[in-house]
Amino acid sequence: MSHLPRLLGCAASALIATAASAADPELLVFDWSGFEEEGFFQAYIDAHGAPPTFAFFGEEEEAFQKLRSGFKADVSHPCSQSVDKWYQAGLIEPWDVSKIPAYETVADIYKNDPTFVRDGEVYFIPVDLGMTGLAYNADEVTENEVASLSVFLDPKYAGRISLPDNVDDAFALAFLATGVSDWTQATEEQLAAASDWLRQAHDNTRAYWADGAELAQLMATGEVLIAWAWNETPVQMVGDGYNIEFQREAAEGSSAWFCGYVNLVDGPGSEDKAHDFINAWLSDSSAQYIVTEWGYGHSNTEAMSGFGEEELTEVGLNEIEAPLLAQLPMDNALREQMIQQFERIKAGF
Repeated sequence: MSHLPRLLGCAASALIATAASAADPELLVFDWSGFEEEGFFQAYIDAHGAPPTFAFFGEEEEAFQKLRSGFKADVSHPCSQSVDKWYQAGLIEPWDVSKIPAYETVADIYKNDPTFVRDGEVYFIPVDLGMTGLAYNADEVTENEVASLSVFLDPKYAGRISLPDNVDDAFALAFLATGVSDWTQATEEQLAAASDWLRQAHDNTRAYWADGAELAQLMATGEVLIAWAWNETPVQMVGDGYNIEFQREAAEGSSAWFCGYVNLVDGPGSEDKAHDFINAWLSDSSAQYIVTEWGYGHSNTEAMSGFGEEELTEVGLNEIEAPLLAQLPMDNALREQMIQQFERIKAGF
């Protein structure tokens, strides 16, 4: 099975605003590139005869600003730490979970989180979860060299590393590297230390990757040897025959994230189809697809219970002994400082 051509195709498709003309015009999904693949929501296509129309963003702050500027879509796909900000900005409205029977498969921890469920109304439905860790070219980099996240500062690899163009993943790395594994309790002093570390890593960085396809291309050519990566990239590159390893147990740890769908206010399309789309995403077939083809986990707890430890280890979803920074909702004021710092760091300040 060859994943890289598919990934590169995803990157190309992100350059256009919508999917093919055969797409359903009554549902517009504002999403990350790659999530237009039909395996995620085949039941929707079976019911309606065509996939939704898609528009793409590369990073959640970009999506937030575009929606604030008046762009209209029906549903979107932020990660957990953005939900409160989108709610406070008046961008999202509740789901009618009576129209989403598969919602009962979602873990109670999500159903009871006050950031996602307010006054009994559900504003966020998680669907996908994954890990961010250290991906490296095992032909060029030794296991000992990636035993610590300090490898990102090693002058030996100057110009051969890549970081995510994503404030949350980038700061997850920086917080871990400076001894913080719970950013919900982070102080301004700890943020300053993380920013200083990230500024040093920037000096070694060849490129900031926007999606898995871009990173896969950088690593496939040998241009980049070490990256802070989502677990999709090593899973899919190994499937293509590349010797890419995924280190989640560096001394300082790795990170975990989860994302889901929100119902956008004043969406131009069909509310019923929006709910059908989410129900399709929560199906067993979607869980099977995302684990086996992308290496991500799924919020359908019943489907996930069918995967064995060996399968989960193979895609980087196993339990680990090292620290794990969960990208949970955090203080909005601190996150806004992270956003500002990240833009300055990327600009060289």
